[in-house]
Amino acid sequence: MAIKFLFNGNSSHVISAHDRGLQFGDGLFETIAIKNEFLLCWDEHIKRLQLGCSRLKIPMPSEETLTKEARSLISNVERGVLKLIVTRGEGGRGYALPLNAETTRLMSLYPWPEYSFGNPDNGIKVRLCNYRYGHNPALAGIKHLNRLEQVMARSEWSDTTIAEGIILDYEKNVIEGTMSNLFYIKNNTLYTPELFACGINGIIRQKVITLAAELNLEVRIDKISLQRLMDADEAFMCNSIIGIWPITLLGEKSLEIGEKTIRMKILLQKYSFISESQ
Repeated sequence: MAIKFLFNGNSSHVISAHDRGLQFGDGLFETIAIKNEFLLCWDEHIKRLQLGCSRLKIPMPSEETLTKEARSLISNVERGVLKLIVTRGEGGRGYALPLNAETTRLMSLYPWPEYSFGNPDNGIKVRLCNYRYGHNPALAGIKHLNRLEQVMARSEWSDTTIAEGIILDYEKNVIEGTMSNLFYIKNNTLYTPELFACGINGIIRQKVITLAAELNLEVRIDKISLQRLMDADEAFMCNSIIGIWPITLLGEKSLEIGEKTIRMKILLQKYSFISESQ
C-alpha cells in the first residue's frame, strides 16, 4: 500500500514552516486502525480529540469534515493505519496564541505494520526504560504532539527482539509503555496505572476497563510500583493498532500467557474494537 496524505482536504503533505504543530508541537493526533474500509473506534478517537482540543484551546474541526476526509482516504483499504493530526495552524515566532489562525488538518494513510520480533500473539519481550516521565496533569491523558519523552525512552534500545519498553515516572510509579498502555492481573483483579499526572488514556485502555466486568474481573486504577508489577500473574500491553500483546518476558521475569488476557483479546475482537489478527 502506498502512503497517502490529505492536507486540509487536499491531496498533499506539504505543511508550512510557520505551522505551530511544527514550531511548538502545538497540536494533537490520533492513530486509528482500519479494517475493511471501517475506522475502528472512530467515535472514541473523535471524542478524545475533542477533549484535547478543548484542553489546548484549539478550535475543533467539524466531525463531519473529519469523517468525510477519512472515509475518502480509506476507500478500498482492507487493512491499514490512519493518522490524524490537528494543529493550531500558522502563527508567528512567539508562543502567544495567534488571533486568526486557521486549524490545520493532516491525515496520513499507512500500511499495517510488521514487527521484527515475530508473532506477538506468542508473547512479547519487554524492557524497563531508564527514562522517567515528569508530571504535568494539564497535559496528561491527551495525545498532544509533544512526544519527546517517548522518543527518549524508545531510543534506549536497538534489540529487535524487544517489543516494548515500560516507563516509570520520577516517583518510580509504573505508568505505561512507550507506545501502549499496561495492564496486569493478580488474584482475579485487573490493575492499570493511574494517569492523573502523566501518560495517555488510550482508547483500548478504556475498552479493557469497561469489558473487565464481562470476565468477572475487579478493576483497580492505582499507583503501581515496579515490585507489584513483577508479582503479576499475567500482564499485557495494548493500543489501537497492536490490540493486545501478552507479556511473556518482563525484564528478567518470565510470565505465562494468561487465560484472562486471551479472553480479553477475544472480547475486544468480538466488539470490533481491535483487528481480528494483530
